[in-house]
Amino acid sequence: MPDMNTAKRESGLADDEPIPDPRLDRDILRQHMNVRDICVLILTILAVFYSLYFTSAIILPFVFALVLNLLMITPMRLLHHKLRLPRHLAAFLLIVVMFGIVGGIATTISVPAAAWLSKASQTLPALQSKLAVLHAPIDAVQNSYARLSAMFSGHHVHTSTALSGQIGSDSALSKLGSSVLAGTREVVSGFFTMLLMLFFLMTDGDTLLRRLVEIMPTFADKRRIVEMSSQIEQNVSLYLVTITLMNLLVGLANMVQCWATGMPNPLLWGVLAFLLNYIPIIGPLTGVVVYFIVGLFSFPSLLYALVPPSIYLLIHFLEGETITPMLLARRFTLNPVFVMGSLLFWDWMWGISGAFLSVPMLAVFKIVCDHIETLAPLGHVLGGPPRRRTLSTIAVQFQTDP
Repeated sequence: MPDMNTAKRESGLADDEPIPDPRLDRDILRQHMNVRDICVLILTILAVFYSLYFTSAIILPFVFALVLNLLMITPMRLLHHKLRLPRHLAAFLLIVVMFGIVGGIATTISVPAAAWLSKASQTLPALQSKLAVLHAPIDAVQNSYARLSAMFSGHHVHTSTALSGQIGSDSALSKLGSSVLAGTREVVSGFFTMLLMLFFLMTDGDTLLRRLVEIMPTFADKRRIVEMSSQIEQNVSLYLVTITLMNLLVGLANMVQCWATGMPNPLLWGVLAFLLNYIPIIGPLTGVVVYFIVGLFSFPSLLYALVPPSIYLLIHFLEGETITPMLLARRFTLNPVFVMGSLLFWDWMWGISGAFLSVPMLAVFKIVCDHIETLAPLGHVLGGPPRRRTLSTIAVQFQTDP
């Protein structure tokens, strides 16, 4: 057995240097590996978000198709299993019906919407006279902001002349027209891409899932994929169907209240309420502002213009705070903090389309976390059925635990 000096000479160490502990080297290496893995994970997440941001024209139609496929599961099974229609024919009929409904509603509301846009410039003087009581506070806020900007920037804030405003408005109108045309072309292209993708998901989605299960290496992985897909199908489709039905009732209720209060084109504002209710929090608040502006254009007094948005807000509170949570609380709940964070993030990432998709994508992410062991704590934080436990009972439990 070699002595200590022989071991030091073989390792290349001096006589007065201690021999390093090999376990310490492994611990240091393991620590560096953990830091490296965390850095790689952060860079991977940033790369994924970067790709999602710049490939939105390709990704968004696919994500919309996935969400609509979950919404079409029940009518697809009704046509295919109950009525014995071929899968391709059933998918084609559902897409034609959906396209007809969307096209009919768009055609119906396009004429009054265009009329409102053309009438807005003519009624601006009357609107300014109705808001005369707010001129003084608004001017005070603008003057204070101008003084603060001049104080911090070190120079005075100059106002633009009428001529430059006119030139700028002409160039702005030309830019707005070109951007609207380009945006319309992108929307139409994305819509038909989404319909094509939806057709293949409705016809061959089960085959794709079966192939994915077949390539899983173990039986536990196969069962996990099946359970995950079935839970996504049940919970997210239930959420989408419930939210769609409630939004339809909200749209009908607002259409009735617009007709009762005397607002013109109640169908237009009912459809707007139906669409905005898909966006949590921000959508209803936007609807209140829009109803107030329309009331200012439609009614002679400022007090009467507050009636439609007040009724709109009451309808939203009844639906969003009472009826819908009561219907969904037993099956599927999400933490409101993460719902708002997801809404803001995807609205920044993909705009209004991301705001529409934020809650379904968060629901799918929660289900995926619940079925992956390392992500299960995150799934628990994202949401779940409420537990009837107070802080006192939790404290008692911690005191009694050994």
